[in-house]
Amino acid sequence: MEVQIISKEILKPSSSTPHHLRTYKLSVLDQLAPPLYIPIILFYSPASENLCKNSDHLKESFSRTLTHFYPFAGRIKDGFSVDCNDDGAEFIEARVAGDISMVLEQADINQRQQLLPCSPYGKSSKLSTEQVTMAVQVNYFNCGGVAISICIWHAVADASTLATFVNCWAAISRDPNNVIDEVVFDCTTLFPPQDLSSFSLHSFVKEDVSSEIVMKRFLFDGSKLASLRDEVGNGPYLDRPSRFIAVSTLILTAMMTVTRENEAMQINAATIAVDLRRRLKPPVPKQSIGNIFQVTIAKWPESESNELSYNGLAGKLHESIRMMNDDFIRKIHAGGGYFNLLKRTGEEARKGSNLTVFGFSSWCNFPFYETDFGWGKPLWLCPALKLNRVAIFLDTKDGEGIEAWIGLSEEDMVKFEQDPGILTYASFSASI
Repeated sequence: MEVQIISKEILKPSSSTPHHLRTYKLSVLDQLAPPLYIPIILFYSPASENLCKNSDHLKESFSRTLTHFYPFAGRIKDGFSVDCNDDGAEFIEARVAGDISMVLEQADINQRQQLLPCSPYGKSSKLSTEQVTMAVQVNYFNCGGVAISICIWHAVADASTLATFVNCWAAISRDPNNVIDEVVFDCTTLFPPQDLSSFSLHSFVKEDVSSEIVMKRFLFDGSKLASLRDEVGNGPYLDRPSRFIAVSTLILTAMMTVTRENEAMQINAATIAVDLRRRLKPPVPKQSIGNIFQVTIAKWPESESNELSYNGLAGKLHESIRMMNDDFIRKIHAGGGYFNLLKRTGEEARKGSNLTVFGFSSWCNFPFYETDFGWGKPLWLCPALKLNRVAIFLDTKDGEGIEAWIGLSEEDMVKFEQDPGILTYASFSASI
């Protein structure tokens, strides 16, 4: 696939950010976000009407949107704040030789990453003051179709924030008079910032993006997912698991089987990114930006790994999420408790312990498929991120199934794909 850059510029908010809003404070959840850009690519069908909206229109609506999301046009100032001086976000346009179908029908995530405006992976644990917080690339396919890709630095946004931004941009693109609700809230009182000078996640991310890691898409359609939920729910620990719990249980069980052959690496913990917006009292507005998620950790002794049933493992995952209520969240952040928990876990992993973790992040129920710039909703979307022992979940377009993007070493992926449970419930078709 040949991608030719045809324009590159920095776009600023259409209206200057007021002086009293020029500093955006980072919470500890922002500080603890992995040092990378969150990428998403939205593909639009060549058959869509009004696809010929010119680039000036997209640029104008993008600048209008940045007025509401002004931290995204700023620069990371230090470990505690964003300097919102309207330095701007990067906006790139590119021409892609060929038809959009050739991208949708191949499974190589490295090719899809060519459609991104920048590499998702940070070169250090912090952005330099010269690096943009947000970058966009609009890819025009010669034979029809458009792919809009966005990268946002994780310290200022989680996946829910990214979905909010693209939908607001699309709404303003359809109608410049669309009213956008307030999206910037100060969360530092709930999640006070910490001094992280002695702590960094960069070493883990750097290892994860090695060339030996492959990221593949596994499709769980609605009918097979219903059967999987019945099987996982057959037992005393959890009666009716959610879609997320059912698929996570299947993936974890397969991974434990894969790593059981390696005595030095036995999966015995799972991290789950939990959106806190509706779990707090009062709830944080759904459209609020920043990292308003927290990682919960489900652990079990190595001695149990061989004996855990689907239902037993599902019960442990469910319980780790259930405990994330308002009272627990506030208590664990008192006195920096959450930061200290992650610090201890990181130190344990670095010391060469047998603790091996598989991570899950669900982007399900985030309205990416509602993103309509005026030429229809996306044909498909993908995260275009490659991380080791991590699964990212998205809804299928019909909302009934789940697409799981799973990152593993090449050796482990070969074994994982042959797991009987994966073969029973997942589809490996690359075409959309």
